[in-house]
Order: sequence, then structure tokens, then C-alpha cells
Amino acid sequence: MKKILVPVDFSDHSEYALEVAATLAKKYDAEIVALHMMGLSEAVFTKDESQEVAEAVYYMKLAQKRFQDFLDKEYLEGIQVTETVQNYKVFSEINDVAHEHDVDLIIMGSHGASGLKEVFVGSNTEKVVRTSSIPVLVIKEQITDFKAKNVVFACDFKTESIGAYINAMNLFKALEANIHLLYINLPSERFMSSNQMEERVNDFIYVADQGNMSNLEKVTYQSDFTVEDGVFNYSKKVNADVIAIPTHGRKGLAHFFSGSIGEDIANHAVLPVMTFKI
Repeated sequence: MKKILVPVDFSDHSEYALEVAATLAKKYDAEIVALHMMGLSEAVFTKDESQEVAEAVYYMKLAQKRFQDFLDKEYLEGIQVTETVQNYKVFSEINDVAHEHDVDLIIMGSHGASGLKEVFVGSNTEKVVRTSSIPVLVIKEQITDFKAKNVVFACDFKTESIGAYINAMNLFKALEANIHLLYINLPSERFMSSNQMEERVNDFIYVADQGNMSNLEKVTYQSDFTVEDGVFNYSKKVNADVIAIPTHGRKGLAHFFSGSIGEDIANHAVLPVMTFKI
């Protein structure tokens, strides 16, 4: 873990993400790349009129000043922080910034959702999750001493999830996390017998871990009425610090399991949620 990217919009939730990033940066001697996206109209920058140019310069300087004030936090002391103010408006560009700075993890704050009010889905955070090839850690509330000792990685153990699984295992190893691999069995058309589940998981682990079957002992088969209930109930049972899930970039969180509504996890879980693009 060498670099962590934190997109900042000056909200309380982006500060929650920044504080978690600081905790990880101190533990792993990592650098934080703090990004603010202005989103000004390109017309402001392309017009020749001196008034528009002066206006653009003014807003840039104002953003930089506000950014510096926002980053004036005690918990950032001793951490290398690289500040970047960009005029991006499309959130897929955050992925470009992540690759440009060679970051290992993106940390973002999210309001989450309550009841039927879905704030995360369609929000800036979800746009980043959909487009990022870098793992994204979504933070819902203030965590003054973030830990990732106990991580639940919920997976369907299909071939298309192998890449996400490998990336997750590598990151969790760097974080020195205790990993729980979780398969949710549902009472529906997707119900599988014990033998079927074990065969699917065995084949998956054999391919993903190149014949090393040691991670089989980390797999738990949980039966529940929905994927979300299964993940929540098991995470509570093992006192998890983080829930991790693979996600389809083209479909967002809605289909990280075949046809299930996976965004409910990111919306309603109080625990931090980490996503890995399939």
C-alpha cells in the first residue's frame, strides 16, 4: 500500500474518507493523493474575453485556498499529501487520476441510504465505483481508528469473478486482514445443493489460486432469503470490519451477483464497503 486517492468535495463524508485514509497511510507509510474536482464549464476556459479568463483564475484560486484549509487536519500530520485540483466533471476521470498517480486504493465518503431513499445509487460515489479499475473503499460514517482486520468477501464464485478475487486477496494480504470468503445460497431458482456449491467453489479456488487449495478453509456457505441479508447476517456474526464485493463496471452494483440488487449492500450497510471491478 503506497498511495491512496481521496476525492474531496468538502463535505463531512469526504472528511470521513480522508480520516480513514490517514489511518492507513500512517500504518503503511503511504502517500495520500487528495483530489478536488471543480466541474467548471469548459466555456469559461476557452473564451478569449479577459473577464471570463479572470473568472476562471479566480475560481481556481478560490478552490485551491478552500482545499488547503480543508486539508489542515491534525491527523494528517507526518503524512505526505499531494494536492491536485482538476476541472473534471466526468467521474470516470477519477480512474485516470488514480492510474496517473499509480494509487492502490480509492477511498470515498457516501451518505448511504435510509429506507427507500437511495442516495448512493446514481451518486458520484457509485459513478466512481462503476468506472474505477482500482479498488474503492466506501466510508459511511466517521471512523477515528479504522481497522481492516476482519474482512468478509462475498462472491458468487463464477469464472468472471476470478480477477476481482485475485485483486482482493492481494490487497487484503497487504492489509494483513483475516479474510472470510462467503457464498450465499438462496431458496430460489439459484438454489444449489451442498455438493454443487462445493464443486463450484473448489473449481474456482483451483483456478484462481493456481492449484493452491488452502483458501477453501476460509469459505463459508450461508443460506438466506436474499444476498443482502446473508452478507449482513454473516458479517455481524463474525464482527467484520469491512464488507467486500466484486462489481460489474458496466452494470454498477446492481448485478454483482446474478440478478440480485447488490447496491443494497453499499446503500444500507453501516460497515465500510470495498468494491473490486470484475
